[in-house]
Amino acid sequence: MNNCLLQIVIGSTRPGRAGSAVATWVRNLAIAHGGFAVELVDLADVDLPLLDEPNHPRAGRYTHAHTIRWSETVQRADAFIFVVPEYNHGYNAATKNALDFLCKEWHGKPIGFVGYGGAAAGARAIHSLIPVVSSLGMLPAARSVNIPIIARALGDDGTLTTNPRLDRSADDLLDELAAHLFADRSEAAV
Repeated sequence: MNNCLLQIVIGSTRPGRAGSAVATWVRNLAIAHGGFAVELVDLADVDLPLLDEPNHPRAGRYTHAHTIRWSETVQRADAFIFVVPEYNHGYNAATKNALDFLCKEWHGKPIGFVGYGGAAAGARAIHSLIPVVSSLGMLPAARSVNIPIIARALGDDGTLTTNPRLDRSADDLLDELAAHLFADRSEAAV
């Protein structure tokens, strides 16, 4: 099954963000899981402007090189984990913008979330993203990983310090995504 590509997307583009450390932890667990080929995608590197395409994404008639590159990146993936911060009780603009740039590229692909923030641990951001990804035809996982009080989980060197509960939660999410992909491949073979 490890010919399926899981993209782990760092949703925050803010300087000094915790998302890189969280995504590195998720990437390491996903590699150890063995169910996927794993690719880390950083929205700061993708560098999308606010949606600037003249045509609706549903048409797939992209005019800008950044959109074409983003479309090709997303098309490669079989599943996603978005690592998202919670800003002001919701998701951040860069994540929503990246989702809105495309349409058909997302359709039918499973997605999981790892959220982080304050006491709510990114749960409100994830909860707000579920209808967004569902409207794009994505298949949101039932499980999510929620990291509370992210500032306490980051070491002086910027690495994430986790615990067995968080590791199990991430492994459960990876299992769910792998099971979904395996079921899709089995159904396609029938």
